[in-house]
Amino acid sequence: MMSIGRLCEWAQVSRSGFYKYLARVKQPKNKELSDREDFEYILDAYNHRGYKKGSRSLFMRLMRNGHPMSRNKIRRLMNKYGLVCPIRKPNPYKQAIKALEENAEFLI
Repeated sequence: MMSIGRLCEWAQVSRSGFYKYLARVKQPKNKELSDREDFEYILDAYNHRGYKKGSRSLFMRLMRNGHPMSRNKIRRLMNKYGLVCPIRKPNPYKQAIKALEENAEFLI
């Protein structure tokens, strides 16, 4: 049986690189489980009070519930699991007033 040192030498890989590779291979399973668990907290906060929330509101809701997460992680998990916050539609009356104000400069 060959030692790890000889195998690494034969493959032209450092021992530390080999052990880092082993750690990375095991990591995705653990990360997937923790991501799913954290997403459950996000989903509870998202459905709280019956209206949809963005990452800022979710961040505050999770802080109050005792499950703090960074906004980057919240956004990453929302994208990963397809959770979308609907964007409010622009008010057509405000757009019309803005257009009139912009055109008023040219009329004068």
